Amino acid sequence: MTTIEGEVAAGFEPVREAFAANFAQHGDIGAAVCVYRDGRPVVDLWGGVADPDAGRPWARDTLQLVYSATKGATATAAHLLAQRGALDLDAPVAKYWPEFAANGKAEIPVRWLLSHQAGLVALDQPVPLAEALAWEPMVAALSAQRPQWTPGTAHGYHGRTFGWLVGEVIRRVSGRTPGRFFADEVAGPLGLDFFIGLPTGERDRVSRMVYQQPEVDFTTAPPESIPEELRELVAAWRDPNSFSNRAFQVTDPPEIDFNSPEVQVAELPASNGIGTARGLARMYAALIGEVDGVRLLTPETLASALKEQASGADQVMVAPSRFSSGYMLPTQTNPMTGPNSLGHTGRGGSLGFADPEHGIAFGYAMNHIIGGPNDVRATSLVEAVRRSLG
Repeated sequence: MTTIEGEVAAGFEPVREAFAANFAQHGDIGAAVCVYRDGRPVVDLWGGVADPDAGRPWARDTLQLVYSATKGATATAAHLLAQRGALDLDAPVAKYWPEFAANGKAEIPVRWLLSHQAGLVALDQPVPLAEALAWEPMVAALSAQRPQWTPGTAHGYHGRTFGWLVGEVIRRVSGRTPGRFFADEVAGPLGLDFFIGLPTGERDRVSRMVYQQPEVDFTTAPPESIPEELRELVAAWRDPNSFSNRAFQVTDPPEIDFNSPEVQVAELPASNGIGTARGLARMYAALIGEVDGVRLLTPETLASALKEQASGADQVMVAPSRFSSGYMLPTQTNPMTGPNSLGHTGRGGSLGFADPEHGIAFGYAMNHIIGGPNDVRATSLVEAVRRSLG
């Protein structure tokens, strides 16, 4: 049995039980979960193996890449700038980034970048990976790119481009890269172990990801074997020109090795945030209240951040989705702990969110990348939090 380390406050024992079950029954290799309530930690657990090849155990300070859970951190930076009056989310992006106006994009507001309505999910000409990691070439490509649909008429998950789009606005407004701004204005004041662009001295703490191969490859399976509810999504996967594929092929070659040092030290504000579950939970706790004397968002800014901006059919995920300005909102498959929650998932299962109604903030990070409808690890932990709340 995997040894579970850490602490759980009285009443939150179901979370420890669910966390242990994730290792025993649901495939966790190395993982951590943290829950704050009313600005104080009530769950802080970790266990398993950080690097299966080396046998390195998961420690209290093990860092984990959390894929798109990074978007919540990037959105937080944008809302901080808006709160300070430096950024107007309803102003045209071109006000801050003049080159962006090219190819019919002059009127796109910043808010549509945050809520996946800008139609910039893909590039007509992908950017070489080395150049994309250097930032400027990707920004130039997005400046010149025409939208894939009329902006504001639909939404689709900007899986990769979100980071460069929102990140460049942060850079133009603040004069700092998004990773630097986050470090100075969010991670620093809160003492977070969370980075967008990993400092070279932190590399030895990073867990190594393990990718599970799907039991059934629906992209090659006979059509009659595909469940009815998945056929539209599978058809999109099989179409190389679909947004479902092109949204994740904006670099050339498209496959990005997120275990590589080169990718981890770069700033990819959509997808390469590296930190602890504790860091995620603590950031979200400071969105909805005070944590050790620090509160990130005022009640007014939080109310704005919670407001739904897009919902319904998603042009990329080929399933219903809901977004506020930068955060995911609760859905049937990701209910969080209440209808007024906001947060963000990451590929393979990671999750961070805040629920102001219950005073809950949650972070879960793991190195076994599973994902899909059969991955119940994050949802089982969230359900355990809900049970703990009664």
